Amino acid sequence: MGPPPEPGLSREEVAERIAAGRTNDVPVRASRSVGQIIRGNVFTRINAMIAVLFAIIAVIGPVQDGLFALVIVINTLIGIVQELRAKRTLDKLAIVNAARPRVVRDGETVRVATQEIVLDEVLEVGVGDQIVVDGVVTWAGGLEVDESLLTGEADPVLKQPGDTVMSGSFVVAGAGRFRATKVGRHAYAARLAEEASRFSLVQSELRSGINSILRWITFALFPIGGLLIYSQLFMNGHVALDQPVSGGISGPLADALRGMVAALVSMIPEGLILLTSIAFAVGVIRLGRHKCLVQELPAIEGLARVDVVCTDKTGTLTEVGMRLTEIRDLGGGRPHEGADPVASAHSNGNGNGNGANGSADSSTGSSADSRAGRVPTLVSPTRVLAALAASDPDPNPSMVAIAEGCAAGGQQAPGWTVTALAPFSSARKWSGASLMTPSGEQHWVLGAADVLAEPDSPAAAEAARLGAQGLRVLLLARASVRVDEDAAPGSVEPVSLVVLDQRVREDAGPTLDYFSEQGVDVKIVSGDHAASVGAVGRELCMDGADRPLDARDLPEDDEKLAREVEDHSAFGRVTPERKRDMVRGLRERGHTVAMTGDGVNDVLALKEADIGVAMGSGSPASRSVAQLVLLDNRFAVLPRVVAEGRRVIGNIERVAGLFLTKTVYTMTLAIIVGLLAVAYPFFPRHATLINAVTFGIPSFFLALAPNTDIARPGFVLRTLRLAIPSGMVAGLAAVTTYLLVLGGRTVPDPADRTAVVITLCATTLWVLLLVAKPYVWWKVLLVGSMVGLLTLAMVTPWGQWFFELDVSDPTKVLTGLAVAGVAIAAITVIRVVDDRMLARSQARADEKEAREREAAGHLS
Repeated sequence: MGPPPEPGLSREEVAERIAAGRTNDVPVRASRSVGQIIRGNVFTRINAMIAVLFAIIAVIGPVQDGLFALVIVINTLIGIVQELRAKRTLDKLAIVNAARPRVVRDGETVRVATQEIVLDEVLEVGVGDQIVVDGVVTWAGGLEVDESLLTGEADPVLKQPGDTVMSGSFVVAGAGRFRATKVGRHAYAARLAEEASRFSLVQSELRSGINSILRWITFALFPIGGLLIYSQLFMNGHVALDQPVSGGISGPLADALRGMVAALVSMIPEGLILLTSIAFAVGVIRLGRHKCLVQELPAIEGLARVDVVCTDKTGTLTEVGMRLTEIRDLGGGRPHEGADPVASAHSNGNGNGNGANGSADSSTGSSADSRAGRVPTLVSPTRVLAALAASDPDPNPSMVAIAEGCAAGGQQAPGWTVTALAPFSSARKWSGASLMTPSGEQHWVLGAADVLAEPDSPAAAEAARLGAQGLRVLLLARASVRVDEDAAPGSVEPVSLVVLDQRVREDAGPTLDYFSEQGVDVKIVSGDHAASVGAVGRELCMDGADRPLDARDLPEDDEKLAREVEDHSAFGRVTPERKRDMVRGLRERGHTVAMTGDGVNDVLALKEADIGVAMGSGSPASRSVAQLVLLDNRFAVLPRVVAEGRRVIGNIERVAGLFLTKTVYTMTLAIIVGLLAVAYPFFPRHATLINAVTFGIPSFFLALAPNTDIARPGFVLRTLRLAIPSGMVAGLAAVTTYLLVLGGRTVPDPADRTAVVITLCATTLWVLLLVAKPYVWWKVLLVGSMVGLLTLAMVTPWGQWFFELDVSDPTKVLTGLAVAGVAIAAITVIRVVDDRMLARSQARADEKEAREREAAGHLS
């Protein structure tokens, strides 16, 4: 039973509305514009600080001391280019992913882009479709709409002609048509949807942690800068250089400002924000090559923290399509007058007259009885199935497989009139139709055998046995009341079992193996029979798949429910609301949950999960709420997605540790120098050299290196555990070398500065080596290259002139190296002790968790 003939808008009427601007002018994806990207990378807090410091050097000179500003310009350009590449990748994939609603124009149903919908357009929707504009229903075929994402109402709303539908809701059952009354930004959910899909770099633990660190550093800049100026101008008299600076202004104030700039430039982690943005952008680009659309950038961070993956079975672990393999008669057909013996022939989907058990055609009774003519012809299950398939205005994959199987067996739809229709719903687990046959009105339902039949009935037992083989089994049964009544289906009479074959994806096994190796639990949550879910899990060698649970048997108590979900891996007969509750329970127990699905029944769970992953061939509703969309429908892409998230977050944590070590040692050095009222040991050019060879250049490579570490909460504290002690040791080592080579003087010469540069570079390169574990050839080569660059700067005439270095005094050089050696030993000891403390703490936490689980098991 389909919609009545309706002309919709004509081509001329559409053109008039377009000319009048009455279109659905919501962007495909609210990504940042090119201008916004440029402004976002140029006008940052760090760039503002650097600009002020560069302005000071521009006035007092020399030009070499302004080299740090060139580094910032290059960093900014790299950030803009990478984000533009990411934008281009995302926008291309977003166009592929964009829904194309069905509209009626000139009497024909056509697909158009969402932006091409105009006011008064007649739209046609089915199961899984999202309502993209507000409207009024003109025809409904059992249309049920879920408005929970808008109103919070959990139960689907049955829509009748004249009822209102709102953009942002989605169809969970039936089909319908509605006329658009509000389009574009006037629609109910348009602004919310636009804001929710915005290309964003915020709302994540990583970025909020980095922003907090930057705020602390900003607050520290002013007192430390003021201390340096005050100490060098007013404490114990002024501090000035013995010789004027080449190419710049000399004098107490200029020299004090130059030292302050050198200190503050090193305190600012100028590359941290840049490398964070680049790591995210490169992650987007790499995932885009695998046809993975990242709809929210923080999802990349969430992927790194995932420790539980909840996945649907059908269409995710199994192939999208199904095949009708058998119609097993249960003897529930009733004789009626005027049946067509040919049309009543029993089909198994391949045109055969026998079921899997080799029985004769049961639709006509036993062979002997049929030949003797003693038994009236029974209703053919195949004929009824063909009628049900023809009556469904928006068939799901199971009904499509049934229709194809009936057609392959030569069974055409009988053309019976549909008097009532009940579309399939994931909540009730069945569909049906009341049909006017030659012998009168009959009510037929098709759905889960353990839902329609009594639990201890032969039909339910046989369905469970077949389901345990990994088959999808549906029950065809007579209902006692019209299917659209509240009491439907009433008492049912089983007629046949419809057996569908669904093949497990070839790449599902290796994918689950990867998650197991990475310590990620996988849980199958499906609406199918628990035995069928368990069979698929066993085929994939999943732990716990031999103990599948029926979700209807799960406890109602939230805590007990979460515990059961945590302890098992295969769940059947899971309703959409139950999926959401299961995901929520796992999250409340401290897990980071990724939910994968492709159907409208997965929408609530996708929205509840930390990371929602939808299939590209899935329903528009599921794709619209997911943070990630696998456009090529390959579950095997998910390991790459998780690995990319771990690479991004793990490397950013490494890089953050390096940059904050630099900040801490600079703060330590500046505070002590300020209190001692001696000249700051560096010029800004020295700070640029040290920053480049120790952390700046290496961090670019480390930020993009492979990394499989599971990201854990506590980014800021974990980063500071390395940065604070390492930075303080490095800072104290630099002060020690400085005081030793100064010999009581207050103003250093180039040889003194060079000794401090050697101490800091050697110490911080060791920190780099500690952070760069595990070692591979290119990391060793990277550190060796940085040592080579530093050596060139110190021994070549041009390097000595540009950076004002002097290695002519071997005593001072050896002093710098000796102090660095002691500092390296101290940092190593601190790191070893800290690692052991962390290991013990983790062991205690694991032991406590094991005891809690054991106690919970005894209680349950």
